[in-house]
Amino acid sequence: MRVLVTGGAGYIGSVIAAQLLAAGHEVTVYDSLFRGHPAAVPAGADLVNGDVRDGARLETAARDSGAEAVIHMAALAEVGESVEKPELYREVNLQGSESLIAAALATGVTRIVFSSTAAVYGAPEHVPIEEDAALAPTNPYGETKLAAERALFEAAAASRGRLSVAALRYFNAAGADGPRGEDHDPETHLIPLALRAARGGTALKVFGNDYPTPDGTCVRDYVHVLDLAAAHVAALERLPDAGGVYNLGTGTGNSVLEVLREVESVTGGTIAHDLAARRAGDPPSLVASHARAATALAWKPKRSLETIVSDAWSWLRDHPRGYGD
Repeated sequence: MRVLVTGGAGYIGSVIAAQLLAAGHEVTVYDSLFRGHPAAVPAGADLVNGDVRDGARLETAARDSGAEAVIHMAALAEVGESVEKPELYREVNLQGSESLIAAALATGVTRIVFSSTAAVYGAPEHVPIEEDAALAPTNPYGETKLAAERALFEAAAASRGRLSVAALRYFNAAGADGPRGEDHDPETHLIPLALRAARGGTALKVFGNDYPTPDGTCVRDYVHVLDLAAAHVAALERLPDAGGVYNLGTGTGNSVLEVLREVESVTGGTIAHDLAARRAGDPPSLVASHARAATALAWKPKRSLETIVSDAWSWLRDHPRGYGD
């Protein structure tokens, strides 16, 4: 299948592009390179430099590549930044998705797999979270991703069977696939921050230790980026029969302190950490139920927290300055 991967030079998108190639698909990456890295794009994939808000360029890329399907990864994904710049997030995440829909319909694309997020749930009442839980995002990032989901499914419904959509709601992506890992600026994710702290001795901030969790720190569901990529390939290949929304997580949460202990175990380092006040809007626990993905996509995560940390640590040691090395 010929697949256009928007945002395919980013952390998760580049791993997905590599897995698509390994599965025998033809891949064109479409990325603005605002936060993506050309070095992350796997050999064998074509790279088109373009903004997801540029509908004409998107349509040209889809048409020139002969795309039959799109994996739509291009987005802004920082919660704090979304609060500071809500209009920018609406432009990129929602209007960019609307541009993609128009380009897909104009060029005969029949399948779209959408990168969504657990942020659409906000602070859930029950964990593990199922896909029919209340949708109540607490920040513009979650709001714009939910709005994009709805736009995609509305377009699919209006297409009378010409377009099918699967939306994959990630929990906490982490780990590395060997040559590709996390290189964000600024970095806000716990595992790479903890690894850097273990390597350099910089104190890490722990936001809150009075949550109703076993050790008082937030619990999150960490899923290996390779497992995430496998879910995208499975969803792509099972459309149109597998249209709908799916949570991607392990079903098992780990607290902040548990992650720090795992990082110390893998690296042999010691992580100094300072306690800070809770961050507004941080729910105590976000853990996925992946039962729907197991049934419809034949997908289950395979990799443990130890593997996630070990793979991320290997990548950091090999790329001490990220892709700028």
